[in-house]
Amino acid sequence: MITNTELEYKGDVFPSKIVSFTKETDSVFFYTDNDVILKVTVLRDSMIRFRYTTKGYFNTDFSYAIDKNQSHGYNELKFSEEAEHYEIRTSKVLVKIRKSDVHKTIYDLDGNVLLDEEIGFHWEESYQWGGNIVKMSLVSREGESYYGMGDKPTHFNLKGKRVENWATDQYAFHKDQEPLYKVVPFYIGLHQKTAYGVFFDNTFRTFFDFAQERRGVTSFWAEGGEMNYYFIYGPKMDEVVTTYTHLTGKPELPPLWTLGYHQCKWSYYPEAKVREITSKFRELQIPCDAIYLDIDYMEGFRCFTWNKEYFPDPKKMVSDLTEEGFKTVVIIDPGIKIDKNYWVYNEAVANDYFCKRADGPYMKGKVWPGECNFPDYTNPEVREWWAGLFKELIGEIGVKGVWNDMNEPAVMEVPGKTFPMDVRHDYDGNPCSHRKAHNIYGTQMARATYEGVKRFAYPKRPFIITRSAYSGAQRYTSSWTGDNVASWEHLWIANIQMQRMSISGMGFTGSDIGGFAEQPSGELYARWIQLGVFHPFCRTHSSGDHGDQEPWSFDDEVVHITRKFVSLRYQLLPYLYTMFWQYINDAVPMLKPLVYFDQEDPQTHYRTDEFIFGDQILVCPILEPNSQGRRMYIPSGNWYNYWTDEVVSGKKEIWVATDYDQIPLFVKEGAIVPKYPIQQYVGEKEITEVTLEVYFKIGKERSFLYEDAQDGYDYNKGRFSLLSFTLSGKENQLVIQQFKEGKFETTYANFRINLHGLPFKVKSIYVDNERRDLSKIAFDGTSLVIEKEFTEIHIIGE
Repeated sequence: MITNTELEYKGDVFPSKIVSFTKETDSVFFYTDNDVILKVTVLRDSMIRFRYTTKGYFNTDFSYAIDKNQSHGYNELKFSEEAEHYEIRTSKVLVKIRKSDVHKTIYDLDGNVLLDEEIGFHWEESYQWGGNIVKMSLVSREGESYYGMGDKPTHFNLKGKRVENWATDQYAFHKDQEPLYKVVPFYIGLHQKTAYGVFFDNTFRTFFDFAQERRGVTSFWAEGGEMNYYFIYGPKMDEVVTTYTHLTGKPELPPLWTLGYHQCKWSYYPEAKVREITSKFRELQIPCDAIYLDIDYMEGFRCFTWNKEYFPDPKKMVSDLTEEGFKTVVIIDPGIKIDKNYWVYNEAVANDYFCKRADGPYMKGKVWPGECNFPDYTNPEVREWWAGLFKELIGEIGVKGVWNDMNEPAVMEVPGKTFPMDVRHDYDGNPCSHRKAHNIYGTQMARATYEGVKRFAYPKRPFIITRSAYSGAQRYTSSWTGDNVASWEHLWIANIQMQRMSISGMGFTGSDIGGFAEQPSGELYARWIQLGVFHPFCRTHSSGDHGDQEPWSFDDEVVHITRKFVSLRYQLLPYLYTMFWQYINDAVPMLKPLVYFDQEDPQTHYRTDEFIFGDQILVCPILEPNSQGRRMYIPSGNWYNYWTDEVVSGKKEIWVATDYDQIPLFVKEGAIVPKYPIQQYVGEKEITEVTLEVYFKIGKERSFLYEDAQDGYDYNKGRFSLLSFTLSGKENQLVIQQFKEGKFETTYANFRINLHGLPFKVKSIYVDNERRDLSKIAFDGTSLVIEKEFTEIHIIGE
């Protein structure tokens, strides 16, 4: 019998009725009479995996995205059979699976629908490639919103959008262009103030349609592989993001210097030019921690070589730069030049490490060095070899970081801009074609690079940055958003991309400040710097084709603004480092879009510009030229204007006037924000005093300060300092309590405490129940100096 649904989807096949089931410890298998098997696995009370096969058996269960160290476990798992359906219940959700056609509906325990299938799972035989095109169609409800999906250059709320996941070199991409460099097939749904997540772990080319083609339907599909997805229940968006990030993994803590300002261009050479650039930063007192070398540092663009004409003594240069506080970061691409006089090429050929076409020969493609072969990073033996290649760069010359580019993989002069689809990959013992391996190629390259840099940088921590990535890449690498454009539209795009990446599990991300392609005006560059210093990764990068893009390439006012905002970032390094600590320990995103911050407020659901930096700083960039301010939305709570200390109450849109050297910045009331003194690079000064900016609040607020040796691995042995501050304010008093964890002893003995918004005149100050002479703690009415080891400060008003 042909159903109406099948008439609408000619060529598509659907599961038939369930004829049997089997149970395992945490899984239930459902078998249909047309060989479909649905495996439902409860990983946590709030996370359930759904895996389908259409051939009566499953292939090996293998994923590059899933963190093998993630923890599973649930409080409750009950399975029951009813007349028309089966039920799987945890302490958080209820799944009903219809016997007649495997239709699924997921409810919360109050009976509210969280996820309902429209026609659910269906598939189409791919006669061209073999295997199935697998599809899932879900009900999209009125008022439902969608977020996530990685680096998509489109409106933050994806309702009404269709996106494609196929890692692609998109030079000078534009708004709404698909696809881009990264593949993060994870989205967050929000309906009636309840959030859930879906992660479709399939590395083939995938598509997501968020009610664009059909208003009431959200669907996702892949050109091969399995229908294999994870459902994550909130109900809060932060719970969804945290669970997904734990699932796909978190990085180790980066060295503190990587959070400083970085300068890059295609290309700084010869050595004299590099030294000129670094000297100018120090002369102008613009803090900077890293200088990048693009492909021109190599001999004929051959990876792991140096052009001795441009860089006659790279070890000395790198050493000299290190003495001046600059860490050298170099680019490494995947294309290995076909050259019998090139040692890297010869090693790879001798060991058969290059990717091959289906009928045997090495895959050949043109990139910067000319004709190249490409290592198969999905082979663990190749990754081990690749890691060993970094011995000279990292272990001997002293390079501090590696930048992986062109790893989508990008190939020139071919229509698809990448490998042919018949290229074969090892895929860690699960051989496949490039159709399956394409989207994870860049991640596996970054993984191999990470393993090499970590090996030879030890006992210091590694720093890797990649252009292409798949879910889970954050375990190995930071990233940037690729070849953007010097335009106001791209400033808007960069702001959205950073927020989207942050809630997509990839926190350590930034954009090319000022734009890679074309030349920004001084005003655009200044506005981009003002935004970029509030992104986790902060780097100016340009193609150099249209002129220089160092801060001094513009006028003195731009130099002033750059110095002011980069210096502010360096002051906020302890705050930023604490954000990273929360990210790597608790999977909390470093940038929080307003909808993440307050999903209960429907006004936040379509906001694109404002975001929370860490937990307590509200940032709203200026995104238009000739602006003397802008309208912005203040979320729930009370917020101090950073520049004026004026307090604004939230849940409303306001006009904020700003000067050219400002953007709207607000601090959450009750916040205690730590600041270091301005340094020209991390480690330039021994920190002798840390400032705490204290913003008064009637009520309670917690803040944190994480510190360690700023590099190395002693923090894993308990040698860290985690201070938690509790602020309690009343009409005529303020109490600050401090609790410390960890064995690390910081270099400073005192805190300078700056008080903002006190509603009373101070009469007396007690430290650990001892009244202090106000002159001896240098109290001037708004500021005091106190020893670091206090337990409680009690400030009493008249």
